[in-house]
Amino acid sequence: MPSDDPILVTGAAGGTGNVGGKVVTELREHGVPVRALVHHDDDRAAALRAIGGVEVVVGDLTRGADVLAALEGCRRAYFGMSPSPDYLEATATVAAAGLEGGRLELLVNISQMTVSQMNLVSSAESPQQRLHWLSEHVLNWSGLPVIHIRPTVFMENPLFGMLAVASIQRDDTIRLPFGNARTSPVAVRDVAAVVTRLLLDPSPPVGQVYELTGAVSRDMTEFAAEFSNALGRTVTYLDLPYDEWVERDLKPLGLPPHVTAHIATMARLHRENRYDRITNDVTELLGRPPSGLDSLVEATPGLRTRKG
Repeated sequence: MPSDDPILVTGAAGGTGNVGGKVVTELREHGVPVRALVHHDDDRAAALRAIGGVEVVVGDLTRGADVLAALEGCRRAYFGMSPSPDYLEATATVAAAGLEGGRLELLVNISQMTVSQMNLVSSAESPQQRLHWLSEHVLNWSGLPVIHIRPTVFMENPLFGMLAVASIQRDDTIRLPFGNARTSPVAVRDVAAVVTRLLLDPSPPVGQVYELTGAVSRDMTEFAAEFSNALGRTVTYLDLPYDEWVERDLKPLGLPPHVTAHIATMARLHRENRYDRITNDVTELLGRPPSGLDSLVEATPGLRTRKG
């Protein structure tokens, strides 16, 4: 990238998979100065500072003054944040700040692939998915130079990275209410690599929408077989009744109500086979196939030894 201006990365200390944090690391590996916006000055913020070459700023994406200060001197930015009822307000604030600053030449926005199946009157999706649909429209209406990234479900999403991992560690089962539906989760590291690739592109394809999936769409019995092969022991899929799963498996996680509703909806949409989809965007952008299930196993060393 020709400019030495810092790239702003929001949600840099975020939740599931932390795409923003991985983008910060990858940008620094390319020698690019980074400004990382975090909501709280905690251990995660300290870890970002320890990378070196990262200016960590604390702010709220719904506060115009905070966003203007974070964007000052930046020509490129990545926008993402954890699921929140304030997501649309944050998006509108970022759009307004980007316009007021007048320097942005690229904003890479992370959305969700479910948006591609939605319209104004869709009602089957979660409140968070609807916020993503509206947020894309707000950014498009703003006229800012935007690229939308729409991952399908993350491999590290609580459905897989917390619930499936926990039951595999406990008794070598995957307890999910997906029925015979198929899914193609994408690794967070692939999403972060795509975002980084676009942020560093000298001539970014502004206006494009990229939909990111894993390499293969498979049902959960096949998913269990992949785990079995990776772990060297038999893992079995248990198809649970949806309502039972919500009460006995999901709610005990104690996630915020907005997040719980989002995860519950994703599980229901899985059962309805809404996640049976494949694209070549990861391969075309990165020049390699999407990461496989081994990436989740590598990120979760405890999977190799049962706790029970």
